[in-house]
Amino acid sequence: MKRFTIIFRNSWRKDLNIQSITRADSLPRVAVVGRPNVGKSTLCNRLTHSRRSITDPTPGVTRDPVESTWQLKDQRVLLVDTGGVTDSRDSLDMLITEKAMSEISRADLVLLMLDVADQTPEDQEIVEMLRPYFGKLIVVANKADNDARERDAWNLLALGFSELLPVSSEHNIGLDDLEDAVYQRLQQSSAFEGRSLKAEVLDADRAPMRIGILGQPNTGKSTLTNAILNEQRSIVSEVAGTTRDIVEGRFSFEGIDWTIIDTAGIRRKRRVSEAIEYFSVSRAIGVIADADVVFLMIDAQKGLTDQDKKIAGQIVKHGRGVILVLNKWDLMPVIDNQLEAVQDRVRFIFPILGFAPIVPLSALKGQGIEDLLQLALKIRRQLNVRIETGVLNRHLQAWMEETPPPTKKNRRWKIRYITQVSAAPVHFILFVNRVTGFPESYQRYIMNRIRSQFGLKDIPISVELKDSRRD
Repeated sequence: MKRFTIIFRNSWRKDLNIQSITRADSLPRVAVVGRPNVGKSTLCNRLTHSRRSITDPTPGVTRDPVESTWQLKDQRVLLVDTGGVTDSRDSLDMLITEKAMSEISRADLVLLMLDVADQTPEDQEIVEMLRPYFGKLIVVANKADNDARERDAWNLLALGFSELLPVSSEHNIGLDDLEDAVYQRLQQSSAFEGRSLKAEVLDADRAPMRIGILGQPNTGKSTLTNAILNEQRSIVSEVAGTTRDIVEGRFSFEGIDWTIIDTAGIRRKRRVSEAIEYFSVSRAIGVIADADVVFLMIDAQKGLTDQDKKIAGQIVKHGRGVILVLNKWDLMPVIDNQLEAVQDRVRFIFPILGFAPIVPLSALKGQGIEDLLQLALKIRRQLNVRIETGVLNRHLQAWMEETPPPTKKNRRWKIRYITQVSAAPVHFILFVNRVTGFPESYQRYIMNRIRSQFGLKDIPISVELKDSRRD
């Protein structure tokens, strides 16, 4: 059964009929490029009024391109913070440079950032690399935060430019002039024409879907992202922790627009030795609150860790859907009932994940991805369920007749009524005669009956106890 249409160019994954949404088709792209540590991420954060890009004095902090929406006057622009361009032969540096050059070729406009305070021969080498793109280049001389440095900025014209803009992204100097220049150049190139996004009011099941990918470093998060998007959007290498920034990509599946968020791997705190890694961890946890469903990536060969349990606790706390993705399943030995054994072990060791579906796949080979996306849609439908109070309470009476609330010291706990107060997260309030000492086992009984009766078996739900005013 054909569900969607392939529109990939040079597609290597023709078995996955996912419609890619190239952001350049909807918003003009402006790429920010330059050597490591010249202030690219600081500039992007300033212009977009966010902290999407990690900023740190350590060179090479940004590895993957990070996209942010920039409200430029009356238009919206996609601002792309790229990794530092170098002539290093280190394999990871070469990957970062390759990704940056790819963004340059895709962009409608390129901001080349140079460091006034640290002019080096490498600047000339980068200029030569970018010479084919001079027609869409604006030179930004950063760190011109005093009169002397602003005078020094003009020395950069010797690299072959006819004009440049002195700015200080850290001190917010010259950014108004930069915005004017970018706006004017995009207007001249007709980049704004036909590129506005139409706002649509959609029902919950057809609304855009946000997926967060979390897990330990090197479990295949970026590989899965790339397999879904059909492009190497996240840098994939054997170095654990390669992805530091949050990388977003968009695609369409079953007529729904999806955003997939690839995050840095979450490590145990004792292993977080750099401020960079710590900031990545805190931001990755923040992604949970912004996602509809989270894919918790697990290396099938290594299994779950205590840290995975902590991540899952955050997901459950926020009431988000979660799928345990057993990646690298193709490398597991073929044993009868292998998946059932793994599922039973997970449920036994981590009962907090008892509701979570477990999906085996191979991100590298693209196996199981369509089933994963279909399951995510199913989970979101469950998260959006709203149950009328009258219907809930009729079932509640039947459940209590079947299994009455327990007694303690000849006094029986009484349940007055139940109501659903929210969807996504799915939250109920159970009014009882006494909250203190109310048996957790009976609270779980009610929760499990709700799951089975209303088809909510794959999502976290919460039942909060409240004292009824009546005795």
